[in-house]
Amino acid sequence: MVYSLNDLKNSELTETRHYLVVGNPVGHSLSPLMHQTALDYYRLDAVYAALELQPNEIAGFAAWCNLDSFLGCNITLPYKELLLSLVDTVQDSAMEIGAINTIVKNENTLAGYNTDIYGFLAPLIDLQNVIEGGRAIVFGTGGASKAIKAALRQLGVLEIIFVSRNPSVKAITDDSLHIQMADYSQWQWYAEDAELFVNATPVGMYPNTKDLFINEDDAQLFANKICYDLIYNPIMTTFLKLADRAGAVVINGLEMFIQQGNRSFELWTNKSFPVKEIEKKLLEKLGHL
Repeated sequence: MVYSLNDLKNSELTETRHYLVVGNPVGHSLSPLMHQTALDYYRLDAVYAALELQPNEIAGFAAWCNLDSFLGCNITLPYKELLLSLVDTVQDSAMEIGAINTIVKNENTLAGYNTDIYGFLAPLIDLQNVIEGGRAIVFGTGGASKAIKAALRQLGVLEIIFVSRNPSVKAITDDSLHIQMADYSQWQWYAEDAELFVNATPVGMYPNTKDLFINEDDAQLFANKICYDLIYNPIMTTFLKLADRAGAVVINGLEMFIQQGNRSFELWTNKSFPVKEIEKKLLEKLGHL
């Protein structure tokens, strides 16, 4: 069930221990399925629900966070930056990124974290020897780009090409990385010496699964490279299908989604996800089992 803030105030959650995913829109989120599976697995006395928050309701949500029944939340678009001002303390890496996706309630204080870096890195750790010291090309400069930049720096990437429809906007900067901006007619110049290509745009996400941000003919540039799409619905986007045909190593967004959620769950409960059970339920929901 997706609650509005008014629905929430009139619901049983005023007295029921709970976690939330907060965003707008949020009806498509699989976070409730994932986290409720984990809560039920450990028989924890709490529920996980979705809150579709309106921009003019942030103050009302801040008041909700003071309820004893509220234990913490995940944050998705468009509130990862806006709710930063809501918390009392912020994890260093979240402060660097300027965005939080997790709030942990400790007695009467709220702590902000960003688990996107942790999630993004999870499927790349075994490929670090290929990526380290090299170049990555990232399509998109939206909300995920700063987390990706921080994660790639941890992996030892030395150069990132951010591809944007408006590359004249203020560049993402980092003193320890060589960063360039390119548009969609220029990224091909940098492809030969790149080890990793990342789609950080929503292009190709359900229901617009046939949408593509590159020309199909350019997919040949992905041969023997690593192609990573943050999208997990569908599991294989058109981008990944083309990359797979070209002979790339392909990574979908499901592991990132599970692992960023796992890190949130650990922060709340000191317990790790039952990953196999969660993966099975998500794949069933996505129609892949």
